[in-house]
Amino acid sequence: MPNDKQILNNRQAYHEYIITDKFEAGAVLVGTEVKSIMNGRIQLKDSYVSVRDGEVWLFNVHISPYSHGNKQNHDPMRTRKLLLHKNEIEKLEKETTIKGMTLVVTSIYWKNGRIKFEIGVAKGKKLYDKRETEMKKAVEKETRQQLKENSR
Repeated sequence: MPNDKQILNNRQAYHEYIITDKFEAGAVLVGTEVKSIMNGRIQLKDSYVSVRDGEVWLFNVHISPYSHGNKQNHDPMRTRKLLLHKNEIEKLEKETTIKGMTLVVTSIYWKNGRIKFEIGVAKGKKLYDKRETEMKKAVEKETRQQLKENSR
């Protein structure tokens, strides 16, 4: 992704879930939504992705109304359609129905003049998994600091 510009990275998703697979999806957005996203006025808290009737939908994403928008400004909490290939949609549907996985947005970025959503196929972490991850991070940070001090 050399020419991609990161708009938002969902760190909370990596804390709450084990991400097994990722898909790139476009979205059906209106103009004021695109301008708000480019200003970073998007919030993914409590958002999720769902497959319904052979289509992929994005729920509970708050995109703030555009400050210079007029009376045709968008509804901040509306459900948005995500665009994927048919075989990708079928794969996501299998993952959620058969394996009981969850679909979450892991990041949003700008690619070739379009806003893309990265969807992660995820499995919820247990409390002990979260603690283990925190311990690994702490140990890695400590070793980095030790190496830095030793190199001085």
